[in-house]
Amino acid sequence: MNFTTRPELIGTFGAVTSTHWLGSAVGMSILENGGNAFDASVATGFTLQIVEPHLNGPGGDLPAVFYSAREDKVRVLCAQGPAPSAATIDHFQNLDLDTVPGSGLLPAVIPGAFCGWMQLLKDFGTKRLRDVLEPAIYYAHTGYPIVPNIANTIGKVAKLFQTEWTTSGEIYLTNGRVPEVGALHRNEKLAATYRRLVDEAEKIASDREGQIEAAVKLWQQGWVATAIDEFCRANEILDPSGRRHRGLLTGEDMANWSPTYEDPCSVPFGDYEVFKCGFWSQGPVMLQQLSILQNYDFSDLSALDPEFVHVTVEAAKLAFADREAWYGDPEFFDVPAATLLSGDYGKDRAQLIGSRASLEFLPGSPDSREPNVHAALTTSGEPGPNAELMGIGEPTVQSSGVSKGDTVHIDIIDREGNVVSCTPSGGWLQSSPVIPELGFCLGNRGQMFWLDEHSSSSLVPGKRPRTTLSPSLAFKNGRPYMAFGTPGGDQQDQWATIFFLRHVLFQHNLQETIDLPSYHSEHFPSSFWPRGRTPGKLVLEGRFDEQVANTLRNKGHVIHVGDLWSEGRMTAASRHGDLIKAAANPRGMQGYAIAR
Repeated sequence: MNFTTRPELIGTFGAVTSTHWLGSAVGMSILENGGNAFDASVATGFTLQIVEPHLNGPGGDLPAVFYSAREDKVRVLCAQGPAPSAATIDHFQNLDLDTVPGSGLLPAVIPGAFCGWMQLLKDFGTKRLRDVLEPAIYYAHTGYPIVPNIANTIGKVAKLFQTEWTTSGEIYLTNGRVPEVGALHRNEKLAATYRRLVDEAEKIASDREGQIEAAVKLWQQGWVATAIDEFCRANEILDPSGRRHRGLLTGEDMANWSPTYEDPCSVPFGDYEVFKCGFWSQGPVMLQQLSILQNYDFSDLSALDPEFVHVTVEAAKLAFADREAWYGDPEFFDVPAATLLSGDYGKDRAQLIGSRASLEFLPGSPDSREPNVHAALTTSGEPGPNAELMGIGEPTVQSSGVSKGDTVHIDIIDREGNVVSCTPSGGWLQSSPVIPELGFCLGNRGQMFWLDEHSSSSLVPGKRPRTTLSPSLAFKNGRPYMAFGTPGGDQQDQWATIFFLRHVLFQHNLQETIDLPSYHSEHFPSSFWPRGRTPGKLVLEGRFDEQVANTLRNKGHVIHVGDLWSEGRMTAASRHGDLIKAAANPRGMQGYAIAR
């Protein structure tokens, strides 16, 4: 076994791994107190809203893929809120906009995270509402330590908070200044919001299910929805267009939406089967990559071999090109899902991979249909004059210097055999101004829509944006094996695919695999404003050998070498008979795994 930054943890009781040590500690405390993996994921999720506010918040989104031991079934929870009823292409064009702004009130979709967590808790958990919200209330009230990336994020939007989004400044600036790293930071208003929800729900109902349902009603139809509705109607907010706009989200939008359960998409890969969210997410691009790559023999390669990097990057280019052409909410667009995930289609796509890097953008023609990628290939991708002021997109790769939001991730396995993988995101502190009565802001997932009625991801009221959020679950030999995932926007299903392949092909343990230097392509259009792309660009983590970089350059890749520890935010938990294993990402010094 190679040296690792921390041990691969092994136990028999359970494992919790997430992007912040406090979230993981809370999740394990729930397991220790008799809760199951669903209870623990909900408590961890709410805690991460508090301690990683630059990465997610109550106004954000929640996709999850999970295995219920009781049902012996894999399901997807879709708590990705759709576009408001007033969000039409005509509306944006009448505002003289050709893309949806990356922040402000215009890109806000219906907040999905709270109701999604409540649905999971009610249907599969055992704990009461107070049990899962108390840790989040505690940290919001008593304070949590400011990690460097929170301070960095606030620093990049401090001027905005001081001059325009002053309600955010009241929460996130300390005496008008960026808070110091390591200082305790509080969000008393958010603590009061969650405390009020719990107290009022307990007055309305005495039983567990009744209290959860009461909290959801208060959120969707009560004072939470009212505050959101009034804030969007009453305020004109500066956004990256350089102008001020009111929000489109209403209380009626919130009242008419609920999260749903779906069957997952999946493909086999050797002894494994990998499960992902549907084509309203980018999740199937991982499945398409695996379908392509199962046609290759990797037995003579290693995890760091330039040929392994080359082939996996070329497969990613093909899968992500299909994402632009064919992915979108299946309730609004006829996605050729079966063909895209078929072995025959993957074999055909594999034949397009040559010995040199492709600089072409090559969506396929499943079922002989012609792809439409006009919007994706004609957007300028230029940040614009307000980029330095606004908080926009995902920050995992900040080549433009734009301040962006990001994502968190949770993987949990309990002793009952339940397996949960969640990627909450959105509603980060720089997405829109804080609603003063609530202590949190709305999300900006609407920026992922195209203002092109012919696009699979075109903006339509009630339609889900094609989210980048992408939790993962794998079976081995027909039984639940692993939950895994990462923050990172468009990089999520690159890093997760690389992780999975290195683990199953080269037998590196979870922590070894996470620690290995990784990479990503920027060949295809970004999902985030301003939607740019750099054909052929391949970013290698700085710990790759220079000879590997040179070999890839000679193959035609446009190589950019990043920092030594910069690629990937993976966490993972797996089950091997009675043994439960877990590992977490050392990059950024926040992620943590706990197992016993």
